[in-house]
Amino acid sequence: MLNITERHQFILQRLKESGRVSIQELSDLMEVSGVTIRKDLKLLEEKNLLFRTRGGGSLNNPYAVERPINEKELINAEEKQKIARAAVDLVGDNDSIIIGSGTTAFGLARYLYPPRHLTVITPAVKVTLELCNRPNVEVMQLGGLVRPSSSSVAGFSAEHTLEDISCGLLFLGVDGIDLEFGLSITNFTEASLNQKMIESARAVVVLADSSKFGKRGLGRVCGLDQVHYIVTDNAVSSQTVELLEERGVKVIVAG
Repeated sequence: MLNITERHQFILQRLKESGRVSIQELSDLMEVSGVTIRKDLKLLEEKNLLFRTRGGGSLNNPYAVERPINEKELINAEEKQKIARAAVDLVGDNDSIIIGSGTTAFGLARYLYPPRHLTVITPAVKVTLELCNRPNVEVMQLGGLVRPSSSSVAGFSAEHTLEDISCGLLFLGVDGIDLEFGLSITNFTEASLNQKMIESARAVVVLADSSKFGKRGLGRVCGLDQVHYIVTDNAVSSQTVELLEERGVKVIVAG
């Protein structure tokens, strides 16, 4: 049986190889109890060598941090532009869509020049300002309290309005995509609004760069079973794409 030093070395090596480990996997490989593995992971986290996750550990911090929208616009900006351009192709003629908050969703608005009428419903003030004078676009701005960090509304008023709306596609930005936890964002109030937007749409399109995979935010939005498309960049791993498509999610990789 391995001693504690050998177990820790084994765990760190597995993390180096795959980026994530599970308690069950480590317990089976080292023939020790799950309780022992949990203690090992706790000690390694205290030494800042890993992050504990639900059921295991990760080299990368799995928890998304809320940032102001102006700061988020600078992160992976080129990838977000490619994702937005690819997502435009999903919008049909004479369609009605919802565009959620977030910098990647806002990027979609920048590339929307529909040849025929398009109705856009959005909680995001920046999306409204971008599209309100765009030819062939009719914008419905949801009401409510504007959150400065996201320049988007949330709360009862916006959710109540969505109860009487049915549209085609929802283009949703998220802070985390986890195979177990599903979609999540860093603000609980906006997570609730996103749930209402999902109920109002016939199909859900997630716009997320590859850094969002394996992350979790404070507020869970939905499981992957409610997602129809994920549009992401070409840094996403082939294993992640395969696992998502096994769950019925169509992954579009923007080149």
